[in-house]
Amino acid sequence: MDVDLFAGVAVSDLPRAVAWFDRLFGEVETFEPNDVERVWTLAEHRHVYVRLQPERAGRSEVTLFLGDLDGFVAAAGGRGVHPEERETYGNGVRKALYRDPDGNEVGVGGGPAD
Repeated sequence: MDVDLFAGVAVSDLPRAVAWFDRLFGEVETFEPNDVERVWTLAEHRHVYVRLQPERAGRSEVTLFLGDLDGFVAAAGGRGVHPEERETYGNGVRKALYRDPDGNEVGVGGGPAD
């Protein structure tokens, strides 16, 4: 089965959200399907998008799992976006939790540290 995944985040201010997600994700392919959405392509067939929906803003949760969590956290930090929380589970899996300006949660996980 071929699948494209689009994970959506409701925001109250589109330009502010676009600026924040651009800093979080860095140099990735993006596109604007219409006047109220912006899409970031994080990997083939895997996308995160924001949609202007003020009445739902701040209630979204998205989790990504990466092969290089430390590299992602360092790169995002270099662009001025830092996790609000970090967690390590009993099996060694790690998670960095980011919150956008509306309070939406973007969790970024990775395998145990070497």
